[in-house]
Amino acid sequence: MTGTRRDNWLALIFCARVLLYANFMVYAACLPALLQEWQMSAVQAGAIASGFMAAYAVSLFFSSWLADYFGAKRVFVVSAVSSAASAMVFGFFADSYFSGLVLYPLAAVTQGGLYTPAILLFSDRYDRSRRGTAVGYLIASTSVGYAFSLAVSGLFLQWSGYRAAFIATGILPALGALLSWLALRRTSNVVHLRPQGLRVWRVLRGNREARNLVAGYTSHCWELLGMWSWTPAFFAASFALAGNGLAETAQFGAYLAASMHLVGSFASASMGRLSDHWGRRRVLIAVAAAGASLSFTIGWLIAAPTYLLIVLGLLYYFAVIGDSPVLSTALSESVEAGYLGSVLAVRALLGFSAGAVAPLAFGAVLDWTNPTGGEVTQWGWAFVVLGLGGALATWYAYRFQGSASHTAAR
Repeated sequence: MTGTRRDNWLALIFCARVLLYANFMVYAACLPALLQEWQMSAVQAGAIASGFMAAYAVSLFFSSWLADYFGAKRVFVVSAVSSAASAMVFGFFADSYFSGLVLYPLAAVTQGGLYTPAILLFSDRYDRSRRGTAVGYLIASTSVGYAFSLAVSGLFLQWSGYRAAFIATGILPALGALLSWLALRRTSNVVHLRPQGLRVWRVLRGNREARNLVAGYTSHCWELLGMWSWTPAFFAASFALAGNGLAETAQFGAYLAASMHLVGSFASASMGRLSDHWGRRRVLIAVAAAGASLSFTIGWLIAAPTYLLIVLGLLYYFAVIGDSPVLSTALSESVEAGYLGSVLAVRALLGFSAGAVAPLAFGAVLDWTNPTGGEVTQWGWAFVVLGLGGALATWYAYRFQGSASHTAAR
C-alpha cells in the first residue's frame, strides 16, 4: 500500500490513460459536421454513439471478469495494446455512416480493460484512507483524456476536416500503450483467492450496499454517457443561433466540451478526496442531486446568453462526473477483493448498457420534439430524459448507508 504524493506510478498511469482515450470523444466532437457529411438523422447519429457504448459495456464486462481470474495488470496491458490498434483502424477507415457503425464499436470493444481493471490495480495499491483520492485521480485521467480527445479533434477538424481529426486521434493511443507498459513493468500481477462455490449473483444478493451502488452507477451512466454524446452538438447549436457557420460551431462545441471535461477531472479528484474526509454517502447524495437538477434545466436554455450557458455547462460537467470516483471507491470497500472484478463486470454491463441506450433515446426525443428537416432548437425534453437517471442516482445514494470519514475514524 502507498500514498498518493510524489507517486511516479500514478503519474505514468494518468498520462497513459489520457493518450489511450484520445479517440474516445472524436465522434462526439465531429458530430455537427458528420450529420451533414454522412447525411445522418439524429437517430442514426445516436445509433453510432449507442453502438459504441454497447460494445464498451460488453468490453467492460469481460475485462472485469477476466481480471479476477488472470490478474488486473495482464488485462490492462492487453487492452492498451489492442485499443491502440483498433483506434488506428477507425481513424484511417471510417468514412460513412455504415463504416462508422461498424468500426466505432470495434474500437470500443478493446477499451474496457483500461477502466475496471485499473480500479482493481488501485484497490490493491492504495489503502482505504487514501483510496478515494487515488481513484479520484484515476477517474480524472479519463476526463482529461476526453478533454484531450475533444481538443485534438477540434484542432484538426478546423484545419482539415473530420478525416484529419479521425487519423490524429487514431495514432495517439499507441504512445499511451507504451507508457502503460513502462508504468506496469514492475507491478505484480495479482490474482486474489475466492471462496469455492460462491457466485457473483449470490454476492450481490447478500450485499445490500453493493446493490445500491450498482443501481446508482447504472442510473449515473444513463445521465453521464447521454450527456457526453450530445453536449458538443448542443453547444454548437447554441452558438449557431448567433449565425456562425458549420466549421465554427463544430469547433466551438468541441473546445467547450473539452474545457468542461477538464472541469470534470477536477471534480473527480476533488470529490474523491472529499469523500475520504466527509464520507462516501454525503458526497454521493450532494453531487447526484446537483447533476439531476442541471439536467432538468440546461436544455431549455439554448437561447440563453453564451456566458450563462458556459457557466451552467461547467457546473453540469462537475456535478454529473463528481460521483463517479466515489461510486467506484465505495464499491471496492463493500465487496471482497476476490469478487470485486466480477461485481465490477456486472456493474459495467448494466451501467454502460444504460449508457448505450441513452444517446439513442436522446436522439429520438430530439427528432420527436423538432420539425422534420428543420433547425433543431428544442433541446429541453431530451435533457429531461437524462435527468431521470440523475434523479434515480440520487435516490440510490440516499439508500446507501455509506462509510464514515476515514480521517475521522483514525
